[in-house]
Amino acid sequence: MALGERESERERLAGLVGGIRDRGGALVVRGEAGIGKSTLLAEIEAPGVRTLTAVGVEAEHRLPYAGLHQLLFPLRNAIDALPKTQREALGTALGLADGPRPEIYLVGMAVLNLLAEAASTEPLLLIVDDAHWLDPNSQDVLAFVARRLESEPIALVAAVRDGEPSRLATANLPTIELGPLSDEAARELLKDVPPSARERVLKAARGNPLALKELFRGDPSTSVEQTFANRVRKLPPETRRFLLIAAVNDTNELGEALDAAKADLVALGPALDEHLVTIAHGTLTFRHPLLRSAIVKDAEPRERHQAHQALADTITEPDRRIWHRAAATTGPDEEIAAELERSAERTERRGGIDATVTSLEWAAKLTHDPVKRAERLLKAAGAAVETGNRELVDRLLDQASAEDLTSNQRAVIRWLPTNFDDGLRGDVSGPGDLADLAIGVLEDGKTDLAMQILWGAAMRCFWAEPGQDDRRRLIRAADLMPLDRHDPRLVAINAYVTPFERSQSVLTELTTLAGQLNRDALVDRFLGSAAMLIGAFDLAARFSAGAQPGFRTQGRLAFLARALGVQAWSSVRLGDLATAMTAAEEGLRLAIETSQPYIHGLTLATQAEIAAMRGDFAQAESLAAQAERVGLSAGARPVLATVQLARGIAALGEGRHADAFANLMRLHDPADPAYQLALRCYTIAELTEAAVRCDQLGVVREMMQEFEMQAMRSPSPALHSGLRHARAALAPDAEAEKLFRAALDAETWPLERSRTQLAYGEWLRRQRRPADSRPQLRAARETFEALGVTAWAERARRELRAAGEASPDQHDDAFSDLTPHELNIARLAAEGLTNREIGQRLYLSHRTVSTHLHRIFPKLGITSRTELREVLGP
Repeated sequence: MALGERESERERLAGLVGGIRDRGGALVVRGEAGIGKSTLLAEIEAPGVRTLTAVGVEAEHRLPYAGLHQLLFPLRNAIDALPKTQREALGTALGLADGPRPEIYLVGMAVLNLLAEAASTEPLLLIVDDAHWLDPNSQDVLAFVARRLESEPIALVAAVRDGEPSRLATANLPTIELGPLSDEAARELLKDVPPSARERVLKAARGNPLALKELFRGDPSTSVEQTFANRVRKLPPETRRFLLIAAVNDTNELGEALDAAKADLVALGPALDEHLVTIAHGTLTFRHPLLRSAIVKDAEPRERHQAHQALADTITEPDRRIWHRAAATTGPDEEIAAELERSAERTERRGGIDATVTSLEWAAKLTHDPVKRAERLLKAAGAAVETGNRELVDRLLDQASAEDLTSNQRAVIRWLPTNFDDGLRGDVSGPGDLADLAIGVLEDGKTDLAMQILWGAAMRCFWAEPGQDDRRRLIRAADLMPLDRHDPRLVAINAYVTPFERSQSVLTELTTLAGQLNRDALVDRFLGSAAMLIGAFDLAARFSAGAQPGFRTQGRLAFLARALGVQAWSSVRLGDLATAMTAAEEGLRLAIETSQPYIHGLTLATQAEIAAMRGDFAQAESLAAQAERVGLSAGARPVLATVQLARGIAALGEGRHADAFANLMRLHDPADPAYQLALRCYTIAELTEAAVRCDQLGVVREMMQEFEMQAMRSPSPALHSGLRHARAALAPDAEAEKLFRAALDAETWPLERSRTQLAYGEWLRRQRRPADSRPQLRAARETFEALGVTAWAERARRELRAAGEASPDQHDDAFSDLTPHELNIARLAAEGLTNREIGQRLYLSHRTVSTHLHRIFPKLGITSRTELREVLGP
């Protein structure tokens, strides 16, 4: 058989389906049109497995969740059994209920649980052909689900066409690439074709199976699409008209096409006889998607307009009807434009952002009034920001820029591009310019827009360094905002822009807000970032943790990734490595999933710092290098600062003190990309330790003068903690002991206290006071071991041995053998959460949680979840 050389691909598919009861997974089949993807999918054999199918249709691409509706239709009755928030989100997405706009990841979790429940009684096989033509929402949800099928008896196989954008194709899923048939196989397929025609077809088809089959029917010098068009032209006029209506329709419903064409099955007969279409169960299917597109392209514009109008006259569903009316329109029409705008509002409520953008752009094209046209283009651009498609936003803004705009509209055009990559694109306005823009918008009475502009500009002060002039302009704008000075947004802006000058008021506000109940998740995220920037790491971890339940419930995984990133960074500084490890691991996964390079880099760098503190220096450098690549490409200073901090800690642990000093000094050079105004001030203890051991005291003492000046106007807990440590470490012997004791009396953070105890103990031993040094070193060792900071614990053990005291054998902490992901699951189980509750929190199915727990138990030497609390602690 000519297609017999596809055996390796068939074997991969058979392996996926055959092992479905033990392990699920996903597979993407890629290739050009006609290469045999559909044939391969049709040959999948799955005895004892329930199969759900969906086929992408180009005309349905703008219908939000249309593909998902098609795939899940057989399971629709089971939706009611889902948890309330998921049930409502999925019901709204599928148009089965009316509710608030559903978050895409909450819909994804609902679908995962729906499929997992169905698969608990019978394995599931999901087959999606022409997945590139599914609507974007359905593609996003299936990509989300596909990444979480490892432990489920569910397999997903999706076919996508080369050259067509597909979110499944870019989801890093296992892929089969179908190439052309060999010359031998192609000749076998054409063995009944006369030799004179065979060579021409072989040359034209280039191994494409569909082309081989079709081109010998017509002129081999034409394309497959043109061959299809030529065959359709030979059909009777009423058949051609029906096929055109069916081709431009956004469903495959046979009855709807017949009604629109005012035809019956007799008109369809010639197309059936030519095997161009098939009908079954009220559905019309074209032989191949290229046939459908060939019919549309070959028709005259007037014929296409008439076909759309015929459908508009038949369809009753508002959104579909107005899209066909718009497609039938040749010039400006305010009535249709207004209805398209209302359609955009309806699709936006269902979460169909791509369809919203399309409708608004279409409405703008049909708008005669330039003022309304600009408004609709800007609304489309604003919605397009949520798609993450920069080119689309730029194109819409370019169109809007050609209109006669108001000052506020021009402000929106300058501001919208800053929503990408936290405003760090090289071609967008700087923070100072945006601050002035916010003031201008405020003067026009648009407070909300002014605050949006100002917030985005202020946030850039974290990732980049705008300079003092821009910082002053930002604060001037913030002070002009007619908001309560206790407004969390202003508190956060003050922290971002002036982390030292206004840190007293910021810390006061943060402390007050921390005592309030029922804060919004977004507010907590702002406050967590603000606390981190002023060095209040305990508050930063608290606010960031407080934001997470709301984001999890709402399915706002992009914001959740940011909250986890701040929690992880702050928890490391507090020495809470267990929390930092799990937060960084989950934050990293979600940052990748939600395409946030800055949080991706920050969580990687945080993981590098954790590895350095745990003594895994090779892993620390590997993670630091990965994070550095992300940070350099993005120009993200906090990422690069954390990379150098991790390298400095690792170098200290390995005794490479000069290297540690060089790494840490990069944080303090304004010309270095690792310089970050606030974060540099929270690594004073590490810098001092490196300087003491490589004879760089003069450099550090000079820098301490600057930090002391900062401390006079800032109550930053981290800044003052570092300075107390540095004062003692740098002091002459006659003053050191008093300063070490003062530092210990003032320190409340366990990690910083134990580090000061270690430094004090080392100093006492150098003063030939071993008996006095041992209590300090012992306390430091015990705290480090409890925190899991094994690198520093080992250093304390060495100092104790030198002081004449042996330490008990060091045991690995309870979580040393667990991956961060496993640790997260284990800790939640130890808190008493059920598998389902853990799954809801981590956006995993409960079966996946169960599989992880069965791997975790042997690593911890236990046999049940009841023992987890004893091993890991409460």
